[in-house]
Amino acid sequence: MINKAELVSEPIRALGAMSGTSLDGVDAALVVTDGGNILEFGASGYWAYSPEEQEILRDALGHWSGSRVDAAARVVDAAHAGLLARFDCDLVGFHGQTLVHAPRVRGTLQVGDGQVLAEHLGVPVVWDFRGDDVVLGGEGAPLAPFYHHACARYVGATRPLCFLNLGGVGNLTYIDPSVATPEASGALLAFDTGPANAPINDLMQVRLGKPMDQGGAVAAQGTVETGVLELFLADGYFSRSPPKSLDRNHFGDMTGLVRELGNADAAATLTAMCAAGVARGMEHCPRPPSQVLVTGGGRHNPVMMQMLRVSLDCPVVPVESVGLDGDMLEAQAFAYLAVRVLRGLPTTAPSTTGVPAAVAGGIISRPIGGHGSRIKAT
Repeated sequence: MINKAELVSEPIRALGAMSGTSLDGVDAALVVTDGGNILEFGASGYWAYSPEEQEILRDALGHWSGSRVDAAARVVDAAHAGLLARFDCDLVGFHGQTLVHAPRVRGTLQVGDGQVLAEHLGVPVVWDFRGDDVVLGGEGAPLAPFYHHACARYVGATRPLCFLNLGGVGNLTYIDPSVATPEASGALLAFDTGPANAPINDLMQVRLGKPMDQGGAVAAQGTVETGVLELFLADGYFSRSPPKSLDRNHFGDMTGLVRELGNADAAATLTAMCAAGVARGMEHCPRPPSQVLVTGGGRHNPVMMQMLRVSLDCPVVPVESVGLDGDMLEAQAFAYLAVRVLRGLPTTAPSTTGVPAAVAGGIISRPIGGHGSRIKAT
């Protein structure tokens, strides 16, 4: 199906899928790319996890194996199979669902089986994007920066800028678009900034039975508790130099820090923690960025966006301001990365994950009867 395209630089119609740490559902998006340049954006879609499925996933967080992990894997495989079958594509980039991310301790775990998806969809599936990077000494995250570099060049950026993804965890990518390739020295600096939507969502679920603080409505009524904010910023993570990455539950005591606060003050303080983590992270940028383009669910929270604008010394705007889709950027990233893996191009580098040298990490699974299954990328 794509054998000819594997040997040359012809564009591939790739479908990427992302199930993030917010545990709300699966995003899928098509990208036409040669693995270097973005040539065209295609259709996108979303599959919401049911409350019961969300609970299964939440129950498996922090576990490496066992019945909880098996149950989470079944949820992830079924959701992706249902959503991705709606699309016509030549290749799939499948991230899976992160349950544990502890690269300096034991590794990283994303559940979901790319071979199962390849059989179901009848096309090659690239997956396990993080494993090789971690084995070689990298953080295995964040993974979207190479795609952010392609996006910056796609929109015609000429000055350094940042992409800020506010999902369950926040991550920042500093980009110098004048550097032609993402793995080259000076092109990128990337790292997780701290928690973003995850603790706010958890607070809303536990206290109000809601999945999120829709539109920042609860936080807008509250006051930030500065003492709690200072305790949060005292965490040693913020003094570490990047590249660096976080597990969803690294700051697991955040809800404990706001336990004594009312709903509105707690939501406002957790939102301020996200913005403060980003502000601390910006101190690591090699040069002041011309702007910060915000992607992920956090850009829909006007309280969070205003806190960022007050904290940062440059324009802070949604990625839609330059014609990109902030809801689908991460899914698109895995479509782009899948093509790079297929063609042996790097997907991570010292400046994005701390891996000693650039690596093209991933497994390529093909439907049985094609060219073999679970082929290790080289």
